[in-house]
Amino acid sequence: METVLWQTLAGTRGGPNRARILRALDERPRNANQLAEEVDLAYNTIRHHLEVLEDNGIVTSSDADYGTIYLPSDRARTHWETIETILTRIEE
Repeated sequence: METVLWQTLAGTRGGPNRARILRALDERPRNANQLAEEVDLAYNTIRHHLEVLEDNGIVTSSDADYGTIYLPSDRARTHWETIETILTRIEE
C-alpha cells in the first residue's frame, strides 16, 4: 500500500490535487460537489481524482448514485502515517 500511496499522491502530475482532496476528506466525509468547492477545482476534475483514489483503495464511497459521499478507506487509515509524510513533502 505504501508504494501505491507514493505513486498516487506524489508520483504523478495530479498527485498534489489528490493529496488536497484526501486532506479535505480527512477533515470530514464529503461529496464531489463539496470537494470541488473546498479545494477550488472543477467538478469533473474532482470526479477524475476521486476515481483514481477509489481505484487504488485510498478512498471509499457510499453506494448512493446522487450525492455519493467519499471518505478515506480503512486501508488508507491504517497507513495514515505514510500519507502524512507524503503530504508534508508535497506541501514543502
